[in-house]
Amino acid sequence: MAAELIKIHPDNPDPRRIAKVVEVLKNGGVVIYPTDTIYGMGCDIFNQKAVERVCQIKGVKADKTLLSFICQDISHISEYVKNISTPVFKVMKKALPGPFTFILESSSKVPKIINAKKKTVGIRVPDHNIPHHLVEGLGNPIITTSIRDEDDVIEYTTDPELIFEKFGNLVDIVIDGGYGKNVPSTVIDCTGEMMEVLREGAGDISQFA
Repeated sequence: MAAELIKIHPDNPDPRRIAKVVEVLKNGGVVIYPTDTIYGMGCDIFNQKAVERVCQIKGVKADKTLLSFICQDISHISEYVKNISTPVFKVMKKALPGPFTFILESSSKVPKIINAKKKTVGIRVPDHNIPHHLVEGLGNPIITTSIRDEDDVIEYTTDPELIFEKFGNLVDIVIDGGYGKNVPSTVIDCTGEMMEVLREGAGDISQFA
């Protein structure tokens, strides 16, 4: 079944359109949505078949890849991770919502499919209304994995209509929230004694450290 392209205003999302996407997520659907960095593909983290489908579309194995997910806010994050040190918590509190992925030790609430071979998870709280409302409506985090482009010059597809053309037969909904950016989030490993930047991206963590 072909996907549906749904326009949702990023600053003032229509609650009915958000509810429609949430319903698809609740039924195990896979959606593509904007974030404060690049467009992401995702599903409900607790729907194993949907998570497997996302991995299949990406061409990766669920237990071999680090799947990050979006939480609503800092208090939501605390359900899915353990041992957040005070210095890390202080940095996260200042930096989020924002263009960062924090790698943290996962709690038992994280589904096994997401951290079968690892005991860590990547957590995001984007500074963007659409994913925020989707997670709020669903009541669970959603997977966030990037929409990559085969083009060597443009690594990430930023035009939702082009994303729809490319992924329309693979996902259930593509949200058009306007042009995305083509720089991903900054990834910070918080599992060691010192916070370590694994990937330089859109966010500068040094201003919060």
